Amino acid sequence: MRKEQHHKGWNEIKTNDSWALFKIMGEFVNGFEKMSAIGPCVSIFGSARTKPGDKFYELAVSVAKSISEAGYGIITGGGPGIMEAGNRGAHLAGGTSVGLNIDLPFEQHDNPYIDGDKSLDFDYFFVRKVMFVKYSQGFVVMPGGFGTLDELFEAITLIQTNKIEQFPIILVGTEFWGGLMDWVKNSMLTVGNISPKDLDLIQIVDTEQEVVDIIDAFYKGNILSPNF
Repeated sequence: MRKEQHHKGWNEIKTNDSWALFKIMGEFVNGFEKMSAIGPCVSIFGSARTKPGDKFYELAVSVAKSISEAGYGIITGGGPGIMEAGNRGAHLAGGTSVGLNIDLPFEQHDNPYIDGDKSLDFDYFFVRKVMFVKYSQGFVVMPGGFGTLDELFEAITLIQTNKIEQFPIILVGTEFWGGLMDWVKNSMLTVGNISPKDLDLIQIVDTEQEVVDIIDAFYKGNILSPNF
């Protein structure tokens, strides 16, 4: 006999929310303590569905390897696809390899290229996103889906509104990202919803050397530090 579904009342939801605050606080404390000890890192974003052998997977490995060889650690979402490629590139270069994992019903599982003491687990997307934004010295954005766009546009918004310090935001793959940027220019900019200078927050490239050159050039004139 099937059990009747239990629908939580408002008071029960309110009580659960109050207790959840302790878990949220614990994730922030653990994340801040571990991430603050790691040092300057660059985050790599992209689709969890991209398979080894795909041109963007292999490019992400090369990008991460080059960034690591330039002296930066690599942070990813800790899962498969482009995330795995990013950690793999860091691992191949002998660099710092960080994974910020999130508990999801599909797609997400730890990849084997994260340093054993630098794998963090999160239940809350918003806590995890704070760690990316606070401790990244740059965002390298490979082709991805809604989650990738979410991270990209949140970072742009926070920089645009001066809530965090500016850092390089680099889209890799002009063929993939070109249409989006054309829309931004021809729609958002044309009607005045963004300013021309906002476009300067984003750069599009196709090679790992271009990524490293942009990051190095930026930090010749800026201090490496957490973003807020």
